[in-house]
This record gives sequence, C-alpha cells and structure tokens, in this order.
Amino acid sequence: MNREEAYKLVTDWTKNPNLIKHMLAVEAIMRALAKHFSEDEELWGVAGLLHDADYEMFKDEPKKHPSKIFEELEKRNVDPRIINSIKSHAWGWKEDLPEPSNTMEWSLYCCDELSGFIIACALVRPDKKLESVTVESIQKKWPQKSFAAGVKREHVEMSEAKLGILLPEFMQIALTALQEIHTELGP
Repeated sequence: MNREEAYKLVTDWTKNPNLIKHMLAVEAIMRALAKHFSEDEELWGVAGLLHDADYEMFKDEPKKHPSKIFEELEKRNVDPRIINSIKSHAWGWKEDLPEPSNTMEWSLYCCDELSGFIIACALVRPDKKLESVTVESIQKKWPQKSFAAGVKREHVEMSEAKLGILLPEFMQIALTALQEIHTELGP
C-alpha cells in the first residue's frame, strides 16, 4: 500500500479533522525516525498514517481499537510489517496485541503519545504555532503531570531503552518533523 492509498483509507474511515491531523503528525515523525535509522521512510510513514484509522469507528468501544484495520490491511495484502507495527502500538492497553519487537514497532509505540504532547505545547504558546515550540519548551512542560495529562509519558521515555535515542533528541526529531508539516496540521 502506498501513501496515497493509505491516506484515502484514512479519510474514508475518519471524519474528525483533528484525528486525521494526529495521524498525519505520527506519519511525519515515523518518516523522520525511519530516516534517522536509515530505514524505509515510505513503509514507516504508511504505518504511522494508518495506526489510528479505525479509531473513530470504535469511539464508543475504545477497547476494540485497533482491530478492523487489520482485516482491511490483510485483505489488501499490505506489508505485514505495517500491520504488526499498528498492532503493537496498542500494546499494554489492549490485551490481545503483542509487545513491540523491533525498531519500527517501538518507534510507533514511542512517538504516538509524543505527537500529541508537542501539539499541546504549541497550543499554549501565545501564537499557537509549532514554529515557536522548542525542545526546551517541551522539556519544561514534560514533568508537569497536569499538562496534557492524558499523555502516557512512560511510552515516550521508552525511546531511550528501546530505540537508543535520548529523550531530548527524540523530542527534537519529532518536533522537527511536525514543524516541517505545520501547514497540514493547521495553526
């Protein structure tokens, strides 16, 4: 599945523009991480883009997400690495899904939560723009548990042990990726 096909699936299944923006954000970070690790940026990006494609259909039954996306991707003969990455991004809160087991899977697991945190940091800036967010401003907010309280910081912090990327560098990779697509993500 290429990026165009993945984007069409996302927009066919998802009507909430903020959820689509979240998937675009995770796609951008996954592409940046693929580049960091000298991996396939298209493959990693598609995994990031599709990771929450069935989220909206299960908004009343969140424990069913992700599930429908697997059937759809298998039906389309999508690369199993994409499917496995999407499965493992829900490890720990959905019982039947496996722990991430490789760099691509851990990258998706760790960056999913960070994307939302960085967006939250932008939204509290006076200009509400990603361009004015810095790693230092992210780090300042990071220990404040009441800020972006729903973000599972422990997932992001696993980047050090599972990806060998220190937290400030991981934040910088993600921030740069989001800043590069700021027009797609909106103000």
